Amino acid sequence: MKLLIRVTNWVGDAIMALPALHTVRARFPEAHISVLALPYVAQIYQGQDVADELISYDRKGHHAGIRGREKLAAELKSRKFDTALLLQNAFDAAWLAWRAGIPQRIGYNRDGRGLLLTKAIALPKPGETPTHEKYYYLELLRRVGWLETLPEVLEISLRIAAEDAQHAEEKLRAAGASRGAIRIAVGAGASYGSAKCWPPARFAQALNRMQQEPNVEVILFGTPGERAVSSAIQAGLARPALDLTGKTEIAELPALLRCCHLFLGNDSGAMHVAAAVGLPMVAVFGPTDPFGTAPVTPRATIVQERPYCSPCFLRRCPTDHRCMTAIAPERVGESLLRVLAEVSPA
Repeated sequence: MKLLIRVTNWVGDAIMALPALHTVRARFPEAHISVLALPYVAQIYQGQDVADELISYDRKGHHAGIRGREKLAAELKSRKFDTALLLQNAFDAAWLAWRAGIPQRIGYNRDGRGLLLTKAIALPKPGETPTHEKYYYLELLRRVGWLETLPEVLEISLRIAAEDAQHAEEKLRAAGASRGAIRIAVGAGASYGSAKCWPPARFAQALNRMQQEPNVEVILFGTPGERAVSSAIQAGLARPALDLTGKTEIAELPALLRCCHLFLGNDSGAMHVAAAVGLPMVAVFGPTDPFGTAPVTPRATIVQERPYCSPCFLRRCPTDHRCMTAIAPERVGESLLRVLAEVSPA
């Protein structure tokens, strides 16, 4: 069988879909499995043994616009896939599989795409499955008959090659990181929207408390679009942090985070990557629900306030951002100190 899996577009969702991808690989060990993903998601899946090949869906370049999508559909058609499994919810995923002439097209019946699917799977109703998103993808497999029962998933892991770990350590050292220091990785952005972001000044206040501890280094991570956030944190720190914002590729992020000892951040893709490489963490939640998207690790401390409007799942707060501004830096700092007490540098 030649199987195409269209995966999700967000890095955090891509991490939470890993149990489903491993399940498909185990169910069909002889199948040729191809994963269709946006370039940065494909980078996350490199070396994870979930597929025989990763196909990049370059929406901003080679596959941009209607002509680009037609080009991608033609490329997929030439590969003669037997089945398409759509973990992504969008209409576009079903349209591409249909346009590519893939005989079996499996996915949830949503976003107006049911007629394009050969197996349109009913969405789980509230209470039918566990609330965490990792089970959303596994439930699709169960409903299509590829899984008997939902497994308990306590942890999700990313594999890191030894050479990648060595390169990451060399990069951190070149940026000024000290050997033997306790490195606190900070992910203060969130691609989903500003509503998920704890204010930079609060990050700085919590981190200033941590910098009073001996042998602690703060390292800021983020995309080029998050430079302003990191700069605002840097401006409030008593001692400068190492700032790698916009200076790393997504493919490097797992290994770089693995070279750290503790993570502090918002509900974001970086948070899920940090959890998947085994970092203990303090995660600040606001407009989203940790019951649905908490990091899948036993080493996470969730800090959250719940005003009447939370969780709202909005990208931008239309009022006063009270779910985040109500979280005091002292509270986050105390959580960090508790985690730090259990951490020792390698």
